Amino acid sequence: MATSAITLHDLVFEWPDGALALDGVSGTFTTGRTGLVGRNGAGKSTLLRLVAGLLTPTAGRIDTIGDVGYLPQTLTLGHATTVAELLGVGGIVAALRAIESGDVDVRHFDAVGDDWDIESRAEEALHEIGLAGVGLDRRVGELSGGEAMLVAVTGQRVRRTPVTLLDEPTNNLDRPTRARLAGLVDTWPGTLVVVSHDLELLERMDATAELHAGSLDVFGGPYSAWSEHREQTQASAVQAARTAQQALKVEKRQRVEAGTKLARRDRTARSTQKDGGIPKILAGARADRAQGSAGAMRTTLDQKVRAAQAAVDAADARVRDDEHIHLTLPDPDVPRGRRLAELSDGAGTNVVIQGPERVALVGPNGSGKTTLLERLVRGGGQEEPSDGESSGAHGALLTDRVGYLPQRLDGLDDARSALDNVRDVAPSATPGEIRNQLARLLLRGASVDRPVATLSGGERFRVSLARLLLADPPAQLLVLDEPTNNLDVPSVTQLVEALESYRGALLVVSHDDAFLERLGVDTVVEMGAFRS
Repeated sequence: MATSAITLHDLVFEWPDGALALDGVSGTFTTGRTGLVGRNGAGKSTLLRLVAGLLTPTAGRIDTIGDVGYLPQTLTLGHATTVAELLGVGGIVAALRAIESGDVDVRHFDAVGDDWDIESRAEEALHEIGLAGVGLDRRVGELSGGEAMLVAVTGQRVRRTPVTLLDEPTNNLDRPTRARLAGLVDTWPGTLVVVSHDLELLERMDATAELHAGSLDVFGGPYSAWSEHREQTQASAVQAARTAQQALKVEKRQRVEAGTKLARRDRTARSTQKDGGIPKILAGARADRAQGSAGAMRTTLDQKVRAAQAAVDAADARVRDDEHIHLTLPDPDVPRGRRLAELSDGAGTNVVIQGPERVALVGPNGSGKTTLLERLVRGGGQEEPSDGESSGAHGALLTDRVGYLPQRLDGLDDARSALDNVRDVAPSATPGEIRNQLARLLLRGASVDRPVATLSGGERFRVSLARLLLADPPAQLLVLDEPTNNLDVPSVTQLVEALESYRGALLVVSHDDAFLERLGVDTVVEMGAFRS
């Protein structure tokens, strides 16, 4: 039987502004590999930071079997950071080299501890991930973003902590780098908890844990098995809710019928007493018995109705409120022969996007995908993007009706509300019409009027998506750069649903093959090669 590596006891966490992130969460993560899933805003990243000790619970307790290693979603690194530092062994390596140079200060020996072989272990680990030529003194600025993430994940293994937490480790990783990371995960020692929306990575897990509605439920199997189990459970819950609702209707009908019958009997008794058909004293005794009997019957029937209502409430609570997006969008008027954009990857590949075509742009990290999108949308002459990509890729737009969703979602005015951000691009729409469309994008109530800066990542994404899909006039071409980054699995499904009703052209950069397949891509453009 697997050992409990992490145990949560009635965990509560409240942000300084009073927002409740976790409320009474209990559960365990066992040894082995566990995929942690849940909706955006459910508290997955917050939970990892609590377990890692970076946040302090407002109430409750966390027990772990030993030290915890943690890798956040975003690596905040200076270009001068070394590979040794990224691996998390920079201090040990520095102490070793100081000792080797003759410095016998006791603090160096304390820093090394039992890790006298740390350099050879680190070099062996780099060799295993295909980075054998990368020295420990090399600067991170010389690595691609994917290589830096892979080194950081490897560092978690090199440090040998009993428990390791990874938050969305495959974001921005190309296919080869994802494959290397998958190899690391397959042989991970100890306990590994991974927050991810990457279905291929989640399939490699021994268990799947879901953070939902304040509870942590752990299933012994990979994501697909858990998903099938959840669907079966939900089907049973829906049927139970229908059965309970029918039972409640029956009890209410019987309560009404009984009340009608008692009222009729009471009228008959009063009529008989008034007509003098029986002695007054006997009529009074009968009336008292009838009222007592009627009162007992009403109490019994009321109890049955209340019990049936409680059964309905309990059954409804087991039915998930997973919602789907169903948008009705204006026609962007894109005939099949309409040329919208021309692309060139700088290596002889030229592609024309025309009509309501769906095109995926793929390639390894550093091949120039984001650069190509930036040059296409913003025009030539701008500085190179900060992700390290550079190439001779270029393109030309043949329409001025273009919507662009960058990776960083930096096109929003954080000080203004979601409603105001959308009204900027749809000035002829009434506030009511915009609210209705935002509700269809699952953005409702007070969140529509709150400053965008206070919204969750998933809510911010929906506002950005609304600005693209609800623009007036509607965009003829949507350009999306890694749109599934930081989205949970349900949100990816909702994104696909939102784009299903869009009748213009799509140009999408993504490393997520499953997402591209669901999106119904017509053509795949690979930097340096062309295939369709």
